Amino acid sequence: MTQLRKAKIAGTGMYVPPKVVTNKDLEAVMDTSDEWIKQRSGIEQRHHVEGIGTSDLAFEAAKNAMTAANVSAEDIDLILLATLSPDHQFPGSSAVLQAKLGLSTTPSMDIKCQCSGFIYGLNVGKLFVESGQYNRVLVVGAEAHSPVLDFSTEGRDVTVLFGDGAGAAIIEASDDDSQIMHCSLHSQGEFANRLWIERPGTAGGEWLTEAHKAERQHFPYMEGRYVFKHAVTRLSEVIHETLEKNDLTLADIDHFLFHQANLRINEKVAAMLEIPEEKCHNNIMRYGNCSAASIPMLLDECVRQEKVKKGDIILMAAFGAGFTWAGSVIKW
Repeated sequence: MTQLRKAKIAGTGMYVPPKVVTNKDLEAVMDTSDEWIKQRSGIEQRHHVEGIGTSDLAFEAAKNAMTAANVSAEDIDLILLATLSPDHQFPGSSAVLQAKLGLSTTPSMDIKCQCSGFIYGLNVGKLFVESGQYNRVLVVGAEAHSPVLDFSTEGRDVTVLFGDGAGAAIIEASDDDSQIMHCSLHSQGEFANRLWIERPGTAGGEWLTEAHKAERQHFPYMEGRYVFKHAVTRLSEVIHETLEKNDLTLADIDHFLFHQANLRINEKVAAMLEIPEEKCHNNIMRYGNCSAASIPMLLDECVRQEKVKKGDIILMAAFGAGFTWAGSVIKW
Protein backbone atom coordinates (compact mmCIF):
# COMPACT_ATOMS: atom_id res chain seq x y z
CA MET A 1 0.00 0.00 0.00
CA THR A 2 1.37 3.40 -0.99
CA GLN A 3 2.23 5.57 2.00
CA LEU A 4 0.57 8.95 2.10
CA ARG A 5 2.83 11.94 1.77
CA LYS A 6 2.87 14.57 4.50
CA ALA A 7 1.25 18.01 4.24
CA LYS A 8 2.56 21.21 5.80
CA ILE A 9 1.73 24.90 6.03
CA ALA A 10 4.13 26.66 3.67
CA GLY A 11 3.02 30.23 4.34
CA THR A 12 0.46 32.30 6.22
CA GLY A 13 -1.17 35.71 5.78
CA MET A 14 -3.78 37.91 7.36
CA TYR A 15 -5.67 41.12 6.65
CA VAL A 16 -8.01 43.41 8.59
CA PRO A 17 -9.84 46.44 7.16
CA PRO A 18 -8.39 49.82 8.18
CA LYS A 19 -11.39 51.09 10.16
CA VAL A 20 -10.79 50.62 13.89
CA VAL A 21 -13.77 50.64 16.26
CA THR A 22 -12.84 51.03 19.91
CA ASN A 23 -14.96 50.30 22.95
CA LYS A 24 -15.26 54.06 23.39
CA ASP A 25 -16.74 54.31 19.90
CA LEU A 26 -19.40 51.78 20.87
CA GLU A 27 -20.22 53.78 23.99
CA ALA A 28 -21.48 56.52 21.67
CA VAL A 29 -24.14 54.31 20.03
CA MET A 30 -25.25 51.94 22.79
CA ASP A 31 -25.47 51.66 26.55
CA THR A 32 -22.14 50.01 27.26
CA SER A 33 -18.71 50.92 28.57
CA ASP A 34 -15.07 50.23 27.84
CA GLU A 35 -14.66 48.74 31.32
CA TRP A 36 -17.68 46.43 30.93
CA ILE A 37 -16.52 45.10 27.54
CA LYS A 38 -12.93 44.52 28.67
CA GLN A 39 -13.99 42.85 31.90
CA ARG A 40 -16.43 40.56 30.08
CA SER A 41 -14.34 39.65 27.04
CA GLY A 42 -10.87 41.21 27.09
CA ILE A 43 -11.65 43.11 23.88
CA GLU A 44 -10.42 46.70 23.51
CA GLN A 45 -11.04 47.30 19.80
CA ARG A 46 -12.00 45.58 16.56
CA HIS A 47 -11.89 46.34 12.82
CA HIS A 48 -14.98 46.89 10.65
CA VAL A 49 -15.39 46.87 6.88
CA GLU A 50 -16.39 49.92 4.86
CA GLY A 51 -17.54 49.32 1.29
CA ILE A 52 -16.04 45.83 1.02
CA GLY A 53 -17.09 42.29 1.94
CA THR A 54 -15.82 38.90 2.98
CA SER A 55 -14.17 37.89 -0.31
CA ASP A 56 -12.25 41.19 -0.39
CA LEU A 57 -10.77 40.44 3.04
CA ALA A 58 -10.03 36.86 1.94
CA PHE A 59 -8.29 38.13 -1.20
CA GLU A 60 -5.86 40.32 0.75
CA ALA A 61 -5.06 37.58 3.27
CA ALA A 62 -4.57 35.07 0.46
CA LYS A 63 -2.11 37.37 -1.34
CA ASN A 64 -0.08 37.73 1.86
CA ALA A 65 -0.04 33.96 2.40
CA MET A 66 1.05 33.33 -1.19
CA THR A 67 3.87 35.84 -0.81
CA ALA A 68 5.02 34.11 2.38
CA ALA A 69 4.93 30.71 0.64
CA ASN A 70 6.64 32.12 -2.48
CA VAL A 71 3.88 30.92 -4.80
CA SER A 72 1.50 32.57 -7.24
CA ALA A 73 -2.25 32.13 -7.66
CA GLU A 74 -1.61 29.89 -10.67
CA ASP A 75 0.17 27.44 -8.34
CA ILE A 76 -3.04 26.87 -6.32
CA ASP A 77 -4.91 23.64 -7.10
CA LEU A 78 -7.86 24.13 -4.73
CA ILE A 79 -9.40 27.00 -2.75
CA LEU A 80 -11.17 26.41 0.56
CA LEU A 81 -12.90 29.37 2.20
CA ALA A 82 -14.32 29.05 5.70
CA THR A 83 -16.90 31.72 6.53
CA LEU A 84 -20.26 32.25 8.21
CA SER A 85 -20.65 35.68 6.58
CA PRO A 86 -20.56 35.09 2.80
CA ASP A 87 -20.77 37.88 0.24
CA HIS A 88 -24.04 36.38 -1.05
CA GLN A 89 -26.41 33.55 -0.18
CA PHE A 90 -25.09 31.94 -3.36
CA PRO A 91 -22.76 31.40 -5.04
CA GLY A 92 -20.17 30.57 -2.40
CA SER A 93 -17.62 33.23 -1.57
CA SER A 94 -14.82 30.82 -2.48
CA ALA A 95 -15.90 31.14 -6.12
CA VAL A 96 -15.89 34.93 -5.83
CA LEU A 97 -12.39 34.74 -4.31
CA GLN A 98 -11.26 32.44 -7.13
CA ALA A 99 -12.25 35.04 -9.71
CA LYS A 100 -10.54 37.84 -7.77
CA LEU A 101 -7.35 35.78 -7.79
CA GLY A 102 -7.56 35.79 -11.59
CA LEU A 103 -7.99 32.04 -11.89
CA SER A 104 -9.96 30.32 -14.63
CA THR A 105 -11.30 26.91 -13.57
CA THR A 106 -9.51 26.18 -10.28
CA PRO A 107 -11.97 24.36 -7.96
CA SER A 108 -13.25 26.19 -4.91
CA MET A 109 -15.38 25.25 -1.93
CA ASP A 110 -17.01 27.06 1.00
CA ILE A 111 -16.84 25.54 4.48
CA LYS A 112 -19.52 26.71 6.90
CA CYS A 113 -18.41 25.45 10.29
CA GLN A 114 -18.38 28.87 11.94
CA CYS A 115 -15.56 29.48 14.43
CA SER A 116 -14.15 25.98 13.84
CA GLY A 117 -14.14 26.51 10.08
CA PHE A 118 -10.43 27.08 9.58
CA ILE A 119 -9.45 23.86 11.36
CA TYR A 120 -12.09 21.96 9.37
CA GLY A 121 -10.64 23.52 6.21
CA LEU A 122 -7.11 22.73 7.29
CA ASN A 123 -8.06 19.07 7.66
CA VAL A 124 -9.75 18.98 4.24
CA GLY A 125 -6.74 20.60 2.59
CA LYS A 126 -4.36 18.27 4.39
CA LEU A 127 -6.20 15.19 3.13
CA PHE A 128 -6.22 16.43 -0.46
CA VAL A 129 -2.47 17.06 -0.40
CA GLU A 130 -1.65 13.83 1.43
CA SER A 131 -3.65 11.81 -1.10
CA GLY A 132 -1.79 13.39 -4.00
CA GLN A 133 -4.95 14.67 -5.69
CA TYR A 134 -3.74 18.26 -5.27
CA ASN A 135 -0.26 19.63 -4.67
CA ARG A 136 -1.16 22.99 -3.19
CA VAL A 137 -4.30 24.15 -1.37
CA LEU A 138 -5.24 27.65 -0.23
CA VAL A 139 -7.24 27.66 3.02
CA VAL A 140 -8.80 30.94 4.11
CA GLY A 141 -10.92 31.95 7.08
CA ALA A 142 -12.66 35.27 6.45
CA GLU A 143 -15.49 37.17 8.11
CA ALA A 144 -17.30 40.47 7.63
CA HIS A 145 -19.57 40.43 10.67
CA SER A 146 -20.24 44.12 11.09
CA PRO A 147 -22.84 44.56 8.30
CA VAL A 148 -25.28 42.22 10.07
CA LEU A 149 -24.73 43.34 13.68
CA ASP A 150 -27.29 45.31 15.71
CA PHE A 151 -25.64 48.52 16.88
CA SER A 152 -28.23 49.29 19.54
CA THR A 153 -28.34 48.64 23.25
CA GLU A 154 -30.59 45.66 22.61
CA GLY A 155 -27.92 44.03 20.47
CA ARG A 156 -24.88 44.98 22.49
CA ASP A 157 -24.17 41.57 24.08
CA VAL A 158 -23.26 40.16 20.67
CA THR A 159 -22.16 43.28 18.79
CA VAL A 160 -19.33 44.26 21.14
CA LEU A 161 -17.67 40.88 20.63
CA PHE A 162 -17.27 40.65 16.86
CA GLY A 163 -14.79 42.06 14.38
CA ASP A 164 -13.96 41.68 10.69
CA GLY A 165 -10.82 40.11 9.24
CA ALA A 166 -9.25 37.25 7.33
CA GLY A 167 -6.41 34.78 7.73
CA ALA A 168 -4.98 32.35 5.20
CA ALA A 169 -2.57 29.45 4.84
CA ILE A 170 -0.96 27.63 1.93
CA ILE A 171 -0.84 23.84 2.34
CA GLU A 172 1.58 21.80 0.26
CA ALA A 173 3.55 18.54 0.39
CA SER A 174 6.27 18.43 3.03
CA ASP A 175 9.80 17.29 2.28
CA ASP A 176 10.99 17.42 5.89
CA ASP A 177 9.59 16.99 9.42
CA SER A 178 7.14 19.89 9.06
CA GLN A 179 3.58 18.63 8.90
CA ILE A 180 -0.06 19.07 9.78
CA MET A 181 -0.75 16.20 12.13
CA HIS A 182 -4.07 14.64 13.18
CA CYS A 183 -7.10 16.94 13.34
CA SER A 184 -10.08 16.21 15.62
CA LEU A 185 -13.49 17.43 14.41
CA HIS A 186 -16.87 17.42 16.18
CA SER A 187 -20.36 18.92 15.98
CA GLN A 188 -23.54 18.83 18.07
CA GLY A 189 -26.48 20.30 16.17
CA GLU A 190 -28.99 19.92 18.99
CA PHE A 191 -27.65 23.21 20.38
CA ALA A 192 -27.84 25.14 17.10
CA ASN A 193 -30.35 27.66 18.43
CA ARG A 194 -28.11 28.70 21.32
CA LEU A 195 -25.90 30.66 18.91
CA TRP A 196 -27.26 31.54 15.49
CA ILE A 197 -28.89 33.92 13.04
CA GLU A 198 -32.32 32.36 12.55
CA ARG A 199 -33.36 34.34 9.45
CA PRO A 200 -33.26 34.65 6.53
CA GLY A 201 -33.60 30.93 5.94
CA THR A 202 -35.88 28.26 4.52
CA ALA A 203 -36.95 26.68 7.83
CA GLY A 204 -40.72 26.38 8.03
CA GLY A 205 -41.09 27.33 4.37
CA GLU A 206 -40.56 31.08 4.96
CA TRP A 207 -37.49 33.14 4.12
CA LEU A 208 -37.83 36.48 5.96
CA THR A 209 -41.08 38.13 6.98
CA GLU A 210 -41.92 41.34 8.81
CA ALA A 211 -42.84 39.19 11.80
CA HIS A 212 -39.36 37.67 11.77
CA LYS A 213 -37.85 41.16 11.72
CA ALA A 214 -40.10 42.30 14.56
CA GLU A 215 -38.81 39.37 16.61
CA ARG A 216 -35.21 40.32 15.67
CA GLN A 217 -34.58 36.93 14.09
CA HIS A 218 -32.34 38.52 11.44
CA PHE A 219 -29.79 39.57 14.06
CA PRO A 220 -27.26 37.25 15.72
CA TYR A 221 -28.46 35.63 18.94
CA MET A 222 -26.26 34.07 21.59
CA GLU A 223 -27.10 32.49 24.92
CA GLY A 224 -23.85 33.73 26.39
CA ARG A 225 -23.47 31.78 29.61
CA TYR A 226 -24.55 28.53 27.98
CA VAL A 227 -22.07 28.98 25.13
CA PHE A 228 -19.29 29.94 27.55
CA LYS A 229 -19.81 26.80 29.63
CA HIS A 230 -19.87 24.49 26.62
CA ALA A 231 -16.86 26.19 25.04
CA VAL A 232 -14.71 25.63 28.12
CA THR A 233 -15.77 21.97 28.35
CA ARG A 234 -15.40 21.12 24.68
CA LEU A 235 -12.11 22.97 24.21
CA SER A 236 -10.59 21.11 27.14
CA GLU A 237 -11.87 17.80 25.76
CA VAL A 238 -10.65 18.34 22.21
CA ILE A 239 -7.22 19.45 23.43
CA HIS A 240 -6.81 16.18 25.32
CA GLU A 241 -8.20 14.18 22.39
CA THR A 242 -5.92 15.85 19.85
CA LEU A 243 -2.88 15.29 22.04
CA GLU A 244 -3.76 11.63 22.49
CA LYS A 245 -4.33 11.09 18.75
CA ASN A 246 -0.88 12.54 18.06
CA ASP A 247 0.81 10.70 20.95
CA LEU A 248 1.75 13.97 22.63
CA THR A 249 1.42 15.53 26.08
CA LEU A 250 0.66 19.09 27.11
CA ALA A 251 4.36 19.55 27.88
CA ASP A 252 5.25 18.73 24.26
CA ILE A 253 3.36 21.74 22.91
CA ASP A 254 5.31 24.95 22.34
CA HIS A 255 2.36 27.17 21.38
CA PHE A 256 -1.36 27.02 22.12
CA LEU A 257 -3.61 28.95 19.73
CA PHE A 258 -7.22 28.95 20.88
CA HIS A 259 -10.11 30.50 18.99
CA GLN A 260 -10.41 34.17 19.90
CA ALA A 261 -14.05 34.31 21.03
CA ASN A 262 -13.58 35.52 24.57
CA LEU A 263 -10.33 35.99 26.47
CA ARG A 264 -12.02 34.73 29.63
CA ILE A 265 -12.80 31.37 27.97
CA ASN A 266 -9.17 30.95 26.94
CA GLU A 267 -7.89 31.96 30.37
CA LYS A 268 -10.20 29.46 32.06
CA VAL A 269 -9.16 26.60 29.75
CA ALA A 270 -5.48 27.40 30.26
CA ALA A 271 -5.92 27.50 34.04
CA MET A 272 -7.83 24.20 34.09
CA LEU A 273 -5.10 22.47 32.07
CA GLU A 274 -2.27 24.27 33.88
CA ILE A 275 -0.82 25.59 30.62
CA PRO A 276 1.96 28.17 31.20
CA GLU A 277 0.83 31.67 30.30
CA GLU A 278 3.78 32.23 27.97
CA LYS A 279 2.64 29.35 25.75
CA CYS A 280 -0.86 30.77 25.19
CA HIS A 281 -1.16 33.44 22.52
CA ASN A 282 -4.08 35.85 22.18
CA ASN A 283 -4.90 38.84 19.98
CA ILE A 284 -8.62 39.21 20.72
CA MET A 285 -7.96 42.50 22.50
CA ARG A 286 -7.07 44.08 19.13
CA TYR A 287 -9.44 42.28 16.73
CA GLY A 288 -12.41 40.89 18.66
CA ASN A 289 -13.99 37.62 17.60
CA CYS A 290 -13.35 37.11 13.88
CA SER A 291 -14.90 33.60 13.86
CA ALA A 292 -13.31 31.43 11.14
CA ALA A 293 -10.57 34.04 10.65
CA SER A 294 -9.42 34.17 14.28
CA ILE A 295 -7.04 31.21 14.39
CA PRO A 296 -5.29 31.84 11.04
CA MET A 297 -4.92 35.52 11.95
CA LEU A 298 -3.36 34.56 15.27
CA LEU A 299 -1.10 32.00 13.62
CA ASP A 300 0.11 34.53 11.08
CA GLU A 301 0.90 37.08 13.79
CA CYS A 302 2.88 34.52 15.77
CA VAL A 303 4.84 33.53 12.67
CA ARG A 304 5.57 37.10 11.58
CA GLN A 305 6.57 38.11 15.10
CA GLU A 306 8.99 35.16 15.05
CA LYS A 307 7.44 33.58 18.09
CA VAL A 308 7.16 30.33 16.13
CA LYS A 309 10.44 28.64 15.22
CA LYS A 310 11.26 25.74 12.91
CA GLY A 311 10.40 22.46 14.64
CA ASP A 312 7.97 24.04 17.13
CA ILE A 313 4.77 22.14 17.84
CA ILE A 314 1.54 24.16 17.74
CA LEU A 315 -1.85 23.08 19.04
CA MET A 316 -4.91 24.92 17.74
CA ALA A 317 -8.41 24.48 19.15
CA ALA A 318 -11.73 26.15 18.36
CA PHE A 319 -15.37 26.11 19.44
CA GLY A 320 -18.28 27.81 17.75
CA ALA A 321 -21.86 27.82 16.58
CA GLY A 322 -23.35 24.57 15.43
CA PHE A 323 -22.11 23.65 18.00
CA THR A 324 -18.83 22.73 16.30
CA TRP A 325 -15.43 22.24 17.84
CA ALA A 326 -12.06 21.09 16.53
CA GLY A 327 -8.39 20.65 17.35
CA SER A 328 -5.23 20.31 15.29
CA VAL A 329 -1.51 19.89 15.86
CA ILE A 330 1.13 21.33 13.52
CA LYS A 331 4.84 20.71 13.53
CA TRP A 332 6.30 23.87 12.06
